[in-house]
Amino acid sequence: MAAVRPDVTRSRRALLRAAGCVGAVGLAGCAGLGGTSSSTSGGSTTDAPSNGSTTGRPAVSLAPVADQFVSPVDVAVGGGETFVADQVGVLHRLSGNAKTTALDLRESIVALSGYEERGLLGVALHPGFPDPPTAYVRYSAPRREGTPRGYDHTFVLSGFTWTGDAFDPGSERALLEIPEPQANHNGGSLAFGPDGYLYVGVGDGGGANDAGAGHVADWYAANAGGNGQDTDANRLGSVLRIDVDGRADGRPYAIPPDNPLPDSPYPEQYAWGFRNPWRLGFDGDALLVADVGQNLYEEVDRVVAGGNYGWNVREGRHCFSTASPSSPPATCPRETPDGTTLRDPVIEYGHGGSGVSGIAVVGGYVYRGDAVPTLDGEYVFGDWHANGRLFVATPGGDRWPTRVLPVDGLREYVLSFGRNAAGELLVCTSARGTLSGTTGRVSRLVPA
Repeated sequence: MAAVRPDVTRSRRALLRAAGCVGAVGLAGCAGLGGTSSSTSGGSTTDAPSNGSTTGRPAVSLAPVADQFVSPVDVAVGGGETFVADQVGVLHRLSGNAKTTALDLRESIVALSGYEERGLLGVALHPGFPDPPTAYVRYSAPRREGTPRGYDHTFVLSGFTWTGDAFDPGSERALLEIPEPQANHNGGSLAFGPDGYLYVGVGDGGGANDAGAGHVADWYAANAGGNGQDTDANRLGSVLRIDVDGRADGRPYAIPPDNPLPDSPYPEQYAWGFRNPWRLGFDGDALLVADVGQNLYEEVDRVVAGGNYGWNVREGRHCFSTASPSSPPATCPRETPDGTTLRDPVIEYGHGGSGVSGIAVVGGYVYRGDAVPTLDGEYVFGDWHANGRLFVATPGGDRWPTRVLPVDGLREYVLSFGRNAAGELLVCTSARGTLSGTTGRVSRLVPA
């Protein structure tokens, strides 16, 4: 999320160079500094001109739902209510074309400025909302007790109680607090699955290459560090699954009995080997997780219990090297020492160029609405790109054919996706890649 707009004069690449590609490396790490063409071997892709269409005719448009946000990064719907999480720390309640403050966490989160991957990052309503009347919120707090000195902040997952027109700040019940060594690669997605459990996307802890301060030594000695490959060391680089309706073993939640690592120090883990899972969602029982890449490849994974998705041994379907991230080796392990296969993504695309390419994947949903019947059953997702890019993939097999979805007038960063009560797809965008201004908006996908 950086800017290439008239009001922000430096491009994403310039911002990354200014940051030294460390600490403020962005969703895609050092993306764009050593990219490849848009054609990849990770799936069938269809390139197109920069307007996203081989014909020049857009397929869909964006109908405004709400605007005047700074950085809308998540949408939650339930019980006749719609909420939008603004990264600066405010949860908004939508009512028609108006919005009101449903929860203000600006005093609880870390100080934010410029390009950020911290803040209010996710919201999910209890499946029974408003009975029980609870929202679960993921935010970045200043270092709390148990977070080591020198670490950047504390990951907090809390529940808040609905009072009928807002959530009571005094009702906060903290479920998870996870030490975050650096400011980026935080993940932040929350989603209840059809099993009623809460799924939580957690990044690898930041910096570049899943290495450096706060990163453990994993089983793959060729790459230094690797939180996503060590499930006994911490919860970083994982998708977690917890039972928010239970309490057991001194925790404010319970561990689902079929979680794959019941004897681990961190039995919340459901799947691992992720770099920065930016948005996850369900289609029936299928869990789809978009994982932002480092230098060369973006990916979307179909996630199963106990799955290892390869980072930082692999980036997408390819080998990865911390010593030479732009020139990885031709060979690397396909499985862990205990024989667990490293799973390949169902979607992969490269950096640079037009068509199915970009710099940081943004996960979406399989479309099940009525407004755009040509998209029925297709996975719609995007890329955090200054000119806005949406893609559509056809589920099936181990490589999903992917093509550009031409959108009328989209020239903003795509931040996130949501679904309204009718199942129609919502797209969260901003004209700025930094936490400034009020260009953020939520729109609904409609036919062009």
